[in-house]
Amino acid sequence: MKREIYFLFLLIPLFSSGQNDFNKYFIEKSFRFDFLLGGNANEARVYPGEMKQEPFWAGSLANLTDAFHYGTYRFRIFDFESDKMIYSKGFSTLFQEWQTTPEAKIKDKTFYQCLLFPYPRQRVKLEIDARMWTGEFKTIYKTDINPDDYFILKESPLPYKTRIILENGDSNNKVDLVILAEGYKEEEMDKFISDAKRVTGYLFSAEPFKTCQDKFNVTAVLTSSVDSGTDIPGEGIYKNTIFNSTFYTFDIDRYLTSDDIKAIHDAAASAPYDHIFVLVNTERYGGGGIYNFLNICSSDHKLTPEVFVHEFGHGFAGLGDEYYSSSVAYENFYNTKVEPWEPNLTTLVDFNSKWYSMIHDTIPVPTPRDEKYSNSVGVFEGGGYQTNGIYSPSIDCRMKSNDASGFCPVCADAIQRMIGYYSK
Repeated sequence: MKREIYFLFLLIPLFSSGQNDFNKYFIEKSFRFDFLLGGNANEARVYPGEMKQEPFWAGSLANLTDAFHYGTYRFRIFDFESDKMIYSKGFSTLFQEWQTTPEAKIKDKTFYQCLLFPYPRQRVKLEIDARMWTGEFKTIYKTDINPDDYFILKESPLPYKTRIILENGDSNNKVDLVILAEGYKEEEMDKFISDAKRVTGYLFSAEPFKTCQDKFNVTAVLTSSVDSGTDIPGEGIYKNTIFNSTFYTFDIDRYLTSDDIKAIHDAAASAPYDHIFVLVNTERYGGGGIYNFLNICSSDHKLTPEVFVHEFGHGFAGLGDEYYSSSVAYENFYNTKVEPWEPNLTTLVDFNSKWYSMIHDTIPVPTPRDEKYSNSVGVFEGGGYQTNGIYSPSIDCRMKSNDASGFCPVCADAIQRMIGYYSK
């Protein structure tokens, strides 16, 4: 019997049109809840910050509760009167990555976070949950939100100019991506627009994004910096840039990130957005992508096409890294006794919930990393930064290396399903 399904697009789930009635609970603006997420290797705490009303809601009006259950964290919104869950979303953070570094064992640290959900018509309850080492979620913060609270900021967004890169229709049934300029001086905005168009082309030359290009809107936000480039602390290079991006995150020279999440979201509010990509004006190799948090990469390296697409795979579709031999800062990132939440990684603890149905019955499980299986979906040991106990679906994939021809069928299917969720 054949278990493999080669035609990816048949795997799109049908999302119920009977989900929560948007107009009953929400208006078409965004509520932004900012907080610091802090602690150490063993503890996570929430320190609430400002609340804001933003002018656009780009998300679906039909799919309001999370269909995927991805992310190391999640937040849930409940109607105050009925206690009915009316919105939910999973996300990951730079903080949880830091928790697996040696530094987290000896000190506490905080990282800025922003949550967005449609603006509620009436009082709601917010709960933030953290995924424990054993896989289950634990609530770490609760609060009530009154949408009429006069401490909710209702300021106009910063007046950044925007340029439409790709427009395919109503933001509520499209994936809305904003690209922010980082390390581009005012006189370099023409270069930024050109770069934004170029990297958008990279994304839509890769399947399944190519086939689904009509499901996306892309907007460039012209956010200028004092200096060109970005910080490279390991080489004593520091630049005054709008989002304070930096290489050497967790002392990994290629890991390019920013922890100035407040400034990033303040700038992104200039346009409707589901996802943010920060494009950094540098020729140096690097980038980063964290699920429903941030995508970032350099603009002008020869491998920018591969890195841009790879990082968006993380940030948009929740895909995990499939490599296992490159240097990283993390220690024991995955518990091999628990099924990882990422759709393209497994510990075989609950493999039936992953890509079991896509494997041909002639493929052994686990699958040897042998050339004869190079074009097959299998279960290959190695992935998630670990050589043992974590398995990935292909010998090579865009989530494993820059040499791969593209996404493997499992990753492509996960991306396709996420596109379907946003475009409902």
